[in-house]
Amino acid sequence: MTGTKPLALVTGASSGIGFELAKQFAQHGFDVVVNAEDAGLEQAAAQVRSQGAEVVAVRADLRTPEGIDQLWTRVTALGRPLQAAALNAGVGAGGAFVETDWARDLEIMQLNVVSTTALLKLVLVEMTARNEGRVLVTSSIASTMPGSYQSIYNASKSFVQSLTEAVQDELKESDVTITSLMPGPTDTNFFARAQMLATGMGKGPKDSPAEVAEQGFRALMAGEKKVVAASLAVKAQEALNKVLPDSVKALGNRVMAKPRD
Repeated sequence: MTGTKPLALVTGASSGIGFELAKQFAQHGFDVVVNAEDAGLEQAAAQVRSQGAEVVAVRADLRTPEGIDQLWTRVTALGRPLQAAALNAGVGAGGAFVETDWARDLEIMQLNVVSTTALLKLVLVEMTARNEGRVLVTSSIASTMPGSYQSIYNASKSFVQSLTEAVQDELKESDVTITSLMPGPTDTNFFARAQMLATGMGKGPKDSPAEVAEQGFRALMAGEKKVVAASLAVKAQEALNKVLPDSVKALGNRVMAKPRD
């Protein structure tokens, strides 16, 4: 990759919101490094490449320190400044806390919390040294409520949201911007992978990942602190969650996330 276009990094880019974000970058004049751990990454990279961008696909498992190092080594080896990064990789799992598998719980925390934090630090050290760059962190509307029957996922997104807001404040005098993308239920592989297809959330209406990504990209380029995407219903839920007590929000999440007969 030797082009002169600005360079962007997108994690979790093989499908869903991450794939659509990669397309947004390509359509707006960026070259892109795309990452995921699954075999679908190569096909996704080819589709992003068809938008006219140079694309480097890095298949690496960000649940492991080795995967994080592998991705960052490939990014830095390009010898080009990173103008934008979308830290989007994340997974979830449904079920009661006492019944979910600990190994699966740990994988969620490793990916959603540890890898996001590690990459955010690596990216921001590089960007702040130049006082230039934009970062989009995929949080969730789930970060605003206790997650009955998906407790680890909601807690992980609460961590991500809090971290993002703290670092935004620390860097408010710099020219590096950080934007939190807060989608609601979105039509991706998330619910199938989380084994939540038999829940109210899994069966209910979902937003388009393309619309979520478009709103996220616009907010990133505008330097906004956060964007709740994409439908009016999700935006209304976020506003309501600011005033509802946690006990009521937990009950609401229980209704939507508990498996139905």
